[in-house]
This record gives sequence, structure tokens and C-alpha cells, in this order.
Amino acid sequence: MKIYLIPFITLIFSAGISHAQFKVIAFYTAKEDQAHISYVHEANKWFPAMARKYHFTYDSTNNWNNLNTAFLSKYQVVLFLDTRPDKEEQRKAFQQYMENGGAWMGFHFAGFALTPSDYPQNWDWYHNEFLGSGSYSSNTWRPTSAILRVEDPEHPAVKNLPVTFRSAPNEWYRWSNDLRKNPDINILLSIDSSSFPLGTGPKLHEIWHSGYYPVAWTNKKYRMLYVNMGHNDIDYEHHTNKELSFTFDNEIQDKFILDALLWLGNGKKRK
Repeated sequence: MKIYLIPFITLIFSAGISHAQFKVIAFYTAKEDQAHISYVHEANKWFPAMARKYHFTYDSTNNWNNLNTAFLSKYQVVLFLDTRPDKEEQRKAFQQYMENGGAWMGFHFAGFALTPSDYPQNWDWYHNEFLGSGSYSSNTWRPTSAILRVEDPEHPAVKNLPVTFRSAPNEWYRWSNDLRKNPDINILLSIDSSSFPLGTGPKLHEIWHSGYYPVAWTNKKYRMLYVNMGHNDIDYEHHTNKELSFTFDNEIQDKFILDALLWLGNGKKRK
């Protein structure tokens, strides 16, 4: 399935059966950063394939004006594939959806907030209460695989995973808030110390040598799950924009994302 990004037109892709167990709507922007565009194109192929196999419905749209109460009422799970809503009415609709028991999964750049930037931290409920992570602090570079450690082996999203596993290549984020100090946050995956040094540079501060870095977590007040994956490796250096890695090209990581989505979609709350 080829995805064409056409300005001002909503693109919706559906996959599933008429009596699907649950319905998923994915919002995306897919502009500017080729690594994020590559990931979104990949996601909009992988999720429909999973929908057909596991009997749920998957729709996606690049029209964030659809983030309203009437539209969201049709869906049990919302995905933010790359960004987050900017308009106040969209933000209010999403918060209301979550507070009324809706489910959400966000990927990588959906958690990004940096002031000043084009994506400032100007949504306190989302970044500090809902995600709990606060602002973006730094990242590794280049996108590289990491050894990830399961932190809560009893959680449905990770209970079928090995204790540690190697991820697909990714640009890993560091956050301003220490999620371990937030009693509402349940960390599911973190970067294992065997990953260090993580990143290849060339800037020294983009290579991590120590520290604790959550990669996936839930907020026990909501039906939600954030995962830091979603940044493919791209050949920027030679100006080819060739894709050098893919997010949905790792059997164990794919299982985690699928199990997480099925957990959310089947409405089974954790604690």
C-alpha cells in the first residue's frame, strides 16, 4: 500500500472485518523529517496487516481536525504516530476522550516537547501529567539498536517477551522528568546497561555511556502506553535519503507493539 501525502486532504486507510473486536484511529503528520516520514509510511502498512490477522479495524488520517469528540467516539484506541495536536479544541477533545476511558498509544516524536522549538512544551496536562516525561532533554545519534530490559514482566504488553532483547535501530530520547519518581507511571521497558556506549556520534554528547532511560511506560490513571520507537535510520550524510533501517523489522519488538495494542484495544485495565 503506497501512501501519498496530499495537502488539505484527509487520507484514511482501513483494515479489518465488519465485526472487529475494536477500532483504531491513527493520527500522523509525516512532514519535514524523512526518518519520521519513513516510519509513518511503514506503520500504515504494518498496522493494517496486523488488523487483518488479529481482527481489529485500523484507520489513519493526517487531518488533525478529526480529533474531535464526535469522530473519536467511533474508536476504542487512538494512536499518535509522530506528532501531537496543536489546536486547543483538539487537545481538549483528546483529554476528554482519555478521561472518559479511551485508549491511546503514542510513538517517539509524539512525546517530543522543547521550548523554544516548533513543538514547545505548552501542553502541561499532556507532557507532565499524562505522559509524565516533561520536556525532551537530549537524544542519541545515529539511530542504533539497544538492548532493552523488561521492567514489569507481569504486564500484558511485555509478559511474553524475554527479559532482555535487542531493538530495531532508533534515536533514543532523554526526558527532563525522572519517571521513576512518579507513582502513576509504570515503566515497562528501559535501556539495559549492556547497551552502552549507545550511539555513534559524531557529537560526543550524542553517545550515552551510563544512566537510566525509560523506553516504554504506562500511566495507571489512563488506558495508555508510550513507546520511544519510531525513528528510522536515513542516509542524510550522502544526501540520498535512503532508508537504512526500519522500525517494524524486529520480531520481538513487533510482538511488544502488537501485544500492547491488543491490551489497549481489549479494554483490560492495569491496576
